[in-house]
Amino acid sequence: MYIDLNCDIGEGFDNDFTLLPLVSSINIACCRHAGSPDGVLELLQEAKNYKINVGVHPGLNDPANFGRLETKLSEPQLFAECLFQVGALIALADFANVKLSHLKLHGALYHQASKSKTLADKIISIAERFNLAVLGPPDSELQHSSKGKVPFFSEGFADRQYLPDGNLVPRNQPDAFIHDPAAAALQAQKLLQTSGIKTLCIHGDQPNAADFVQKLRSQFKILGIEIRAF
Repeated sequence: MYIDLNCDIGEGFDNDFTLLPLVSSINIACCRHAGSPDGVLELLQEAKNYKINVGVHPGLNDPANFGRLETKLSEPQLFAECLFQVGALIALADFANVKLSHLKLHGALYHQASKSKTLADKIISIAERFNLAVLGPPDSELQHSSKGKVPFFSEGFADRQYLPDGNLVPRNQPDAFIHDPAAAALQAQKLLQTSGIKTLCIHGDQPNAADFVQKLRSQFKILGIEIRAF
């Protein structure tokens, strides 16, 4: 078995450069929910030293809530915001001579587009315009909208707990996160076998994220799971 290991970075935390050699794909924030243009440009320039997929990670323009609370913006407004962010990161990546491979939405925007067909269609049109693959939940509206248009890679989470219905445990619940790398590896194995995920996410904003990933990689070796970029 093999899995792509992706990480959300460029959000202003200290883990970023330590995480680069430990993952196979990165999703770089677009400086609206978090991050800064100078920090993102430096990260893009460093990412060239590693054989990893580099993707764009747009989120709601709500840094106070880290882009994790749903908004009352209309879907046309969300489309324009996402298009603006993707275009900005493409400009930075072009200057750094980095070709972007994929698009992964952040936080509330990720969940909204996964449930709304019309919003998913708009997001997929952006990915299609810039020739980007899309990461998202399995059997989501994003996956359905991507068919025949752009490659789609279904995503699971290594450091988040799941509810019986397949949704993530809300972040405000005490058992929302997985802190034990061995438990995270077993969850990843189950997701691979039952949900057909192709990529597994690590959140770079979590404390000791790099140490967690290093231990997770060791657990993957024990389970016979190989890390390979999609």
